[in-house]
Formats: sequence, C-alpha cells, structure tokens
Amino acid sequence: MVKYVWVLLFILFFSSCETEKARLPNIILISADDLGWSDLGCYGSEIHTPNIDKLGEGGMRFTRFHNTSKCFPSRACLLTGVYAQQCNYHQTHVNPITHAVTLGEVLRTAGYRTLWSGKHHGLENPVFRGFDRYFGLKDGACNYFNPGNQRPGEGVPARKGKPENKTVRSWCIDSVMYNPYTPEDKDFYTTDFFTNYALRWLEEYKGENKPFFLYLAYTAPHDPLMAWPEDIARYRGMYKEGYEKIRKARHEKQLSTNLITENHLLSSPIYTDWEDLTTEEKTAEMNRMEVYAAMIDRMDQNIGRVLEKLKETDNLENTLILFMSDNGASAEVVNIVDDYGETGSLTRWESLGRNWANVGNTPFRYYKNYSYEGGINSPLIAWWPGKINRGSFSDFPGHFIDIMATFVDITGADYPAEFNGKYVTPMQGQSLLPAMKGEKIPREKPLFWEWGQGQAVFFDPWKLVRHGANNPWELYNLDVDPTETVNQAFNNPDQVARLEHLFLSWKSDLPVF
Repeated sequence: MVKYVWVLLFILFFSSCETEKARLPNIILISADDLGWSDLGCYGSEIHTPNIDKLGEGGMRFTRFHNTSKCFPSRACLLTGVYAQQCNYHQTHVNPITHAVTLGEVLRTAGYRTLWSGKHHGLENPVFRGFDRYFGLKDGACNYFNPGNQRPGEGVPARKGKPENKTVRSWCIDSVMYNPYTPEDKDFYTTDFFTNYALRWLEEYKGENKPFFLYLAYTAPHDPLMAWPEDIARYRGMYKEGYEKIRKARHEKQLSTNLITENHLLSSPIYTDWEDLTTEEKTAEMNRMEVYAAMIDRMDQNIGRVLEKLKETDNLENTLILFMSDNGASAEVVNIVDDYGETGSLTRWESLGRNWANVGNTPFRYYKNYSYEGGINSPLIAWWPGKINRGSFSDFPGHFIDIMATFVDITGADYPAEFNGKYVTPMQGQSLLPAMKGEKIPREKPLFWEWGQGQAVFFDPWKLVRHGANNPWELYNLDVDPTETVNQAFNNPDQVARLEHLFLSWKSDLPVF
C-alpha cells in the first residue's frame, strides 16, 4: 500500500511540474534592423505601423533602452547576455561565440521549444547553438527579393561588391547551409518569408505541452531599400516637403503622446537644407524615404500575421512579446556602380543616407556607428497581457545585455558557469522584469560602449561619450538632458575622471581572444 502511495505522489509531483512548465509564458523576441528611434507610429512616426502600435500602446514603451550602435555586436549582446567584447564579437562576426551561451541554449533548460527565423549576422548555424529550428540569413544584409543568383525572366539581383566579385550571402534552413540561396518562389521577399516559416512552426508545434521561444529577426529596414510596389505606393508624395517638417512633426507627436518630456529638446539638425537640393536630388531623397517607410510598413503587416496566429492558436494571452531595433537609423551608404532600375526594385541597391537617418533618430543626435543616443537608443516595446500595464512607459536605462537576465528571471532557466566543458562569462545584464511591472529601480552597474570610433560609459545619470579616441570626452546628465545638447565636461572634471576610470577599468578586464 505504501508503495502505491509513493507512486501516486510521484505521478502527482511530475504532473504538477509539467503543468507549471506549461504555464510558463511563450516568448517572442522581434528585432528590426537599422530602425530609427522615431520610425514607429507609437514612437512618433507618420509610418503606418498599427500592429506594432497595438503592442506599444497596449504594453510598455521604454525610452532609455540601448544597443551597441552596430548590427552584429548588438545581436551578440542580445543573444548571449554579455558584451560583444566578452564573446568575441566586438570586431567581426566571423568568429564562433566564445565563453558564452545563447538564449536558445539557456531556455532549453526550462523546457522551451526554441525557434529562430531571420537574420543572424554570425558564423555558426543557430541549430548548433541551442535552436531547434532555423531559417534565415546567416550574414548581415542581402537582396530582399533574391539573395542568390539571377533567375529566369528577372533582372540581375543587386549585390554588394565589385562587379567581378559580388558578395555571396550564406543562408540556412535548419542544418543545411546554402551559398548562395536562390529562392524558387518568385514572390520571395525576406520579411514575408521569415514570417512564413515562423507561422509554419507555430502551427506545427501548437499541440505541444511546452512553451515556445521565437526569435524573429527581421532585416528590415536595413539596406538595400527594396519593397513591394503596392507598399511603396502608400507613401508616394508623403515626404515632398523634406526633412525638417517630418522631424518636427515627429517630435511634436512624441511630446503629445507623453513618450518624451519637455527635457527632450530637439537636437540640432545635421541634415542638408531641403531647399539647397536640386529637383532631381529631392526626387531621389523622397524615393528613398518612401521605400524605407514601405519596408517598415511590410514588417508591421507581418507582425500582424504573427498576432493573428497567436490568437488562432489560443496563445495570445500567455505570450510575452518584445520588439526592438539593433541600432539607430543608418547613415551608411553603399554605392554599386552597375545597379540599375528604380529605387525599391530587385536590381538596385540604395541606402537611406545620413539626412533621413537624422530624421529617423528624432530627437537624438547622430546615427548608427556613433555612441551618442541617436546611434545607441533603441525603441523597446514589452507587451504581456495581464502582466504589463497598458499604455505605460519606462525610463529605466536598459541594454541588450539585459534580455538574457530578464528571460532567466521570468522562466527560471539555468544560466551555467560552464558549457560543454568551457568557461561561460557571467551574465552582465539586469532583469527588466521589475521595470515591466512598473517598479522604479536603479541601474545597478555602469553600461559601456565601444564600437568603431565610438566610446561611452553611463552610470546614472551621467554619460561620458566621444567619437574618436583622440577627441575630448563629452559629459551629459541624461536625466535633465536626454538628447545630449549641453556638454558639461568642462564644469565637472571630477565626474569625467570618475567615468573615464570606469571605462578604462572595464576595458582592461576584457578577455583577449
């Protein structure tokens, strides 16, 4: 009799564990690529993003969440919970992830089905780093309509590189890598097909008694600027009055919706005066922004498809969704001499450029590759019905390294000290869960940035920043000057020395790879 009681207790305990595991939230992490801080409707934009706006207005919008200012280091931080300098991703993306574990590897310990569709910008195939399924671009950027070779009946797909040595982009479908990847579907468009695979998996695994983690890593709106004609048509003529009108309208909308405060002064513009452009230049600039807006619009449409699938599979109420961008809008320009055709088409590689990038990062200074807020401040939306207050805001100074700590906090997953017999760098981030609950919490440790010429350190409320190691440091109090308009370095030498010491100490403690 006693034996049967113990068996019954064991069964009840096991069943309760499985039930508790099933109660864990599904998690969807959505990243955009080179999206400016103000490029979403709920962050001030005129671009049509109703589905993302639904998440932002129905959840929490962060105003001081940060990336690294560059695609692949940001994605390394996001994936591992440590700085890119600590996992061998601070200078190039063609190294294996070292001394770190991935979100997939960690969330598996909590029983999650791990799925990844979209951009990686890394060396390793994600299915060998903790993900059950992967579909997407292993590299950094590609042709949206055809990442591979020319197909019958179409023009030559625009690619980076010299005419005699065009760069071939690697693509993975689960464990198989293609180089190049030439889609059979003539209606292929990366944003659509990243979503197609994600929806396919959500349908395939909907009967499982386990939660899922979906990392949906869009390449939009990173160049090349390419979009479906019907999406571009929606924005024809919208940008004919130029940079200043759009930027001021975005700033006014940000203020009117309480996204920002009166302290967020509109930083000095660094775009060209619209009236100094020729008619041809104005037309080219208008076309660039029209296509850029269309790419964001299409991404939003696809996020709407994901929300509809969650509703269809009865997962909408038990899913945490995070949306962010890997850096600020980009001023990088790719010039390819043998491109032809219209902006937005398969045969032409166009870039946004610094003028519209300045608008995209309203109200902040500069853009991608800079450690000023325009380069490193990312929109972050957190949506979780019943857990996060609708229409709330957070000014907690977060960073991509915080995502791992947040997921471990929410799921109880195990973050190891060693993995496959190798040392793992401790988590560097701080859980965002208290902030998501509306708690006012301080940043416990300083935050650091170093990419290209940019360097910065933040320790609430002070930020030390410069562009170029030979240039003097600039100092800003982000509580009263979040758009970095008044340099206080001259009047606060002790604060400069303190933060510089923190930065140099952080650098001296980094591993040597």
